[in-house]
Formats: sequence, structure tokens, C-alpha cells
Amino acid sequence: MPNLPDVVRWSIPAFVLLTVLEAVSYRFHPDEDEQGYSPKDTAASLSMGLGSLLFDAGWKIPIVAAYSALYELTPLRVPVLWWTVPLMLLAQDFFYYWSHRGHHVVRLLWACHVVHHSSRRFNLSTALRQPWTGATSWVFYLPMIALGVHPAALAFCSSVSLVYQFWIHTERIDRLPRPVEFLFNTPSHHRVHHASQGGYLDRNFGGILIVFDRLFGSFTPETERPVYGLTKNLESYNPLRVATHEYAAIARDVAAAGSWGDRLRHLTKGPGWQPARTESPEGTLV
Repeated sequence: MPNLPDVVRWSIPAFVLLTVLEAVSYRFHPDEDEQGYSPKDTAASLSMGLGSLLFDAGWKIPIVAAYSALYELTPLRVPVLWWTVPLMLLAQDFFYYWSHRGHHVVRLLWACHVVHHSSRRFNLSTALRQPWTGATSWVFYLPMIALGVHPAALAFCSSVSLVYQFWIHTERIDRLPRPVEFLFNTPSHHRVHHASQGGYLDRNFGGILIVFDRLFGSFTPETERPVYGLTKNLESYNPLRVATHEYAAIARDVAAAGSWGDRLRHLTKGPGWQPARTESPEGTLV
């Protein structure tokens, strides 16, 4: 297995530089709708990003162990060659699409991913607002390991996807030429993904490419200006609260549920699911 570069580590200086340049650009060319950067919001995003690096280092141990065990069991092997790497990147992007989509429609997974959507601003610092419970995606990539992709090659592909998605968290770039917008995830497409208004909810799940959204019916173009954040926004910049607030909400709903079936559905249904309310013989809702 050839050594593959750690593209995230090598990209950190670029992340910092581009974030500073974008923040400075708002000083000279303010946003007419008062978007841009907020010190508290940016500090929360940076704290979440730094925390995710620490927690991910811990989550990596059991995940690598599971991937390595499966890799040893499969007789298949995909060599790392100039022509196989693009194919592995394509496969990773396909499974990323389904992982990302799953994290929006299964509440227990959403409790992890909601962190990334919790900012009411959309700038490059938002890209760094990452969860601390990131061990919820690995199962989606098991087919790649079973097909003979080395765990290190999968890690490389995932890091390329993560680095690509940094630059699409911005309002400073408008729409790009049509061929680019048709094939790739762009700032315009990702603004839709981070929006909270009804027509934009749960759309545009792509990582590097937008073609899987077009194929599987989850694509929506940007028309009206997005309103960022959650349908019920978190009124806190405390990193611990940002990281855990949806888990706490799930715990409250599970504790209050009237049946084991409803408890399970609070975990597996979408974030907005609530038990159906029925009318009692006295005419009151229960």
C-alpha cells in the first residue's frame, strides 16, 4: 500500500488563510443583509472544529479496527494506481451521498450532523463547525472495504472530499458556469443545503459531485435567498451545548414517549417526527 498524503493536515494553513481573507472581505464589502462573520458564531465554529479533531482521533481506533478486520476477510483487492484513485473517489462520493442523506432523515444520525447546520451564518468558518460524535458515518463505507479498497485509501478519499467541501461554504461566490454547476457541488448548491426554509430542506446532499442528487431526486437549485440555520434555532454558542443539544432533546422525547414503539421511532424517524395525537372520548387530544 503506497503512502498517501494527509490532505486535511496539509490544507489547514489554506483553511486559515482563506477564512481570514473572507472575513476581511466583509469589512471592505459588507453584506447588505448583515451576514458575514460574527465573533461569537465564528468562535463557536472554530471550537467545534478543534474539538472534532480531538474526538475523531479517539473514534478512529475502533473504526480502523473494524475496517481492517473486514479488509482481511475479503479476498478482493483494489490497487492504488493512477486510474483506480478516481474510481475510488467516485465510489466514496456515492456512499457519502447516502451517508449524508441518512444523517438528515434518521434522527439519531441527525443528532450528530445537526452541529454542522446550527449556525445562522454561512461562511468559510461554518465549514469548520464539525460534530464531536462523528463515528456515525463509517458503516456507510463498509461496501468499499468489502470490495477491496484499503482503509487508508478510503481515508484518503474521505479527506479529499472534506477538503473540497471547505470552499463551497461561502456567499462570496455566485453561480459558476453551467457545466460546473451541473456536475459539481458548488457554493450555490450548498447554500440551498444549509437553508432552513421549507422548499430547501433536506436537499443537495452531494459531496464533490451534485449528480447523485440529480439522479435520486434530491436536487433543488438556488432561487430565493437562503435563510440559514435550523427550523428551531439553538440560542447558544456554548460548544458543549452545540455538540449535545439534539441528543438531550432525543432523551427528553424518549423519556416522555408512551410506548416502546414510539421510543424507537424517536430514534429512527426524521427529526420532526412526533407521535400522532388522538382524540379521547371526552373530546380532548391525547
